Amino acid sequence: MMQAAENMVLGQTQKGGPAATMQSTASVTVTETEVADRRIITEFVAGQVVADYSATAPIRATAPASALDGDAVTIGEALEATAFTARNKPVDQSDAAAIQAAEVTGINIITPGAGAGDEVKTKLGDVLSYARTKLPADKEVTREDAEGVIGTELRNNPNMSTYPGGVADSMAAAARMNQQARMNP
Repeated sequence: MMQAAENMVLGQTQKGGPAATMQSTASVTVTETEVADRRIITEFVAGQVVADYSATAPIRATAPASALDGDAVTIGEALEATAFTARNKPVDQSDAAAIQAAEVTGINIITPGAGAGDEVKTKLGDVLSYARTKLPADKEVTREDAEGVIGTELRNNPNMSTYPGGVADSMAAAARMNQQARMNP
């Protein structure tokens, strides 16, 4: 849908634009293996390993049985995808608002400093890495979740736009993947 919208409005799909970003976000895969009290996380993009790390296994929050069934993409996973796709982007007000809209109450957002150079500002990759372990509970991303985050990011951006590969884009891609999985089990 995003590609069709770009073609209609701009006459072509933009290289590095929202449609291209959403397509590349869909090719991000994260695997997690628990061994004793540790978990090993491997991130792939287009089948290539891009990150491999371990962390202490989190204490599991209880969730409705249907919320985390199957291969549905969760809010935490979508936010972690943002940490990868927009890792060096300084956090701005629209990012903070979008993250808050995604119900990430357990992440400590640092408000960007006025006048500071981008190199000293907190980056999305810093804030959203390990998002699943920072959430009080995680759940499948729904269309309504994505719409709320998109609206919030748009309202809090002076240019009324979302950042390609940012929070709104990742949530939209996750919701779309979940919807397609439900339609094609």
